[in-house]
Amino acid sequence: MSRSQTPLVLITGGAGFIGSHVIDRLMNRDCRILVLDDFSTGKLENLSEHIQKITVVKGDIRSQSILDTSISDVEAIIHLAAIMDYEACLRNPDLAKAVNADGTLAMLEAARKLDVSAFVYASSAALYGEPRKLPVSEEMEPAPLAPYGTSKLLGEQHCLRYFREYGIRTVCLRFFNVFGPRQSAKQYSGVITEFMKRLSKGEPPAIQGDGFQTRDFVNVADVADAILLALDSERKASGIYNIATGNETTINNLADILIQLSDKKSITPIHELPRKGDIRRSVADITKARAELGFNPKTILERDLSELWEWYRKFPS
Repeated sequence: MSRSQTPLVLITGGAGFIGSHVIDRLMNRDCRILVLDDFSTGKLENLSEHIQKITVVKGDIRSQSILDTSISDVEAIIHLAAIMDYEACLRNPDLAKAVNADGTLAMLEAARKLDVSAFVYASSAALYGEPRKLPVSEEMEPAPLAPYGTSKLLGEQHCLRYFREYGIRTVCLRFFNVFGPRQSAKQYSGVITEFMKRLSKGEPPAIQGDGFQTRDFVNVADVADAILLALDSERKASGIYNIATGNETTINNLADILIQLSDKKSITPIHELPRKGDIRRSVADITKARAELGFNPKTILERDLSELWEWYRKFPS
């Protein structure tokens, strides 16, 4: 980022879970920060520590008037704004496409007009669908099972087209199951927060299905680091990268860890009907992100869950 001495970085969805952690890191840099968020899920309190040092615009990423009047002189865009709620996307796939895909297109068009140096897009492992081979690599053909994954795939396709046609360096980061402070239980991948919420009330974790489905849980701290690595990368090509740990954990094991941490060892998880479109096993191959971005995840699940449990007790969602 070299256009000016104090480059302006735009973060859509910056008041949200991941965005606020990215801002925590950007505050240590010589840059100005502009947040665009409609606050449908983001919270101003997530930005409270930095609110006097950043600019916040409330608005929809699809609003041309907002883009025309509130965004200028932007050097780089970190595009995190999206409908993350899996069930909400199932109920309203048209809205999922409008926000997650069409909204990304609107931001890419803004990026083209602004001639940004980089566009980092928050994609998702959900676009892989049911993996045919594990661990999942970026070369695997996407086959999303639900509207959320489909909308994220469309967003990626828009990113790749803008690289081919306009030369905008777009970096698509396929996040696996992100967890950490400030995450809402309503968000996709929020199973950890949902389990903590129930345990804090003395209720058993409610597992959808038999609990032997697996996920690759990655701390939001690693995800925020990956976003800045993508932003700083000197690679001129567009790229797609898995952002995860490469470690597979069953939901049953996750529930057991959290029961132990909550010191409610007499509680036994309950099992509900499987969720429609739920993927059986998921674990990432992160070789490409390691080699090309220098991504080196530091997540240690039990340690990080212990720290998150202590945070959650102070700030229950």
